[in-house]
Amino acid sequence: MSKFCIILLLLLCCNTNFVLAQDAKDLISIRKDTLKNTDINPLAPAKAAFYSAILPGLGQAYNKKYWKIPLVFGALGTTLYYYSFNNTQYREFRDAYKDRLAGIQNIKYDYLDDNRLIEAQRFYKRNRDLSLLLTVAFYVLNIIDANVDAHLGQFNVNDNLSVRPDLYPDENFRKPTFGVALNYQFR
Repeated sequence: MSKFCIILLLLLCCNTNFVLAQDAKDLISIRKDTLKNTDINPLAPAKAAFYSAILPGLGQAYNKKYWKIPLVFGALGTTLYYYSFNNTQYREFRDAYKDRLAGIQNIKYDYLDDNRLIEAQRFYKRNRDLSLLLTVAFYVLNIIDANVDAHLGQFNVNDNLSVRPDLYPDENFRKPTFGVALNYQFR
């Protein structure tokens, strides 16, 4: 039995070229170039921000994010509507209070006393100012969104930039452990 094992081991060691699973031509792998040669326009974010500053939503159209245009107009339109409404109400209560101080009878607000007219003025003035602040905030957010979207449009996103979980052998306990590797190749 031992002679048979020795002969079998000699045959296996000497004839290693017969047990290859691949052909020699398969061992050479030709790697395709996965990086596309795209030109980066460094002025595109500034142009998108400029377009959004001129006409809100135009920067989003420049970035080809057409679904954002109704959101921009909806946000700005809503805040401008509430600004106009609160400003109109503020002026009505202010004029009614001024008329009362001048001795002119106002039939529309005759049921309110002076303190209520002053409180209504403060309420609508505060809401008017808040609506104007929100309008400016949405306008600036529109410009920032166009700029950031143009920057991210030039960002390289492919399979080479990924995080993959992998099994690593633990050198201390000789057991496989889970880990995460972040592989980045500089070319």
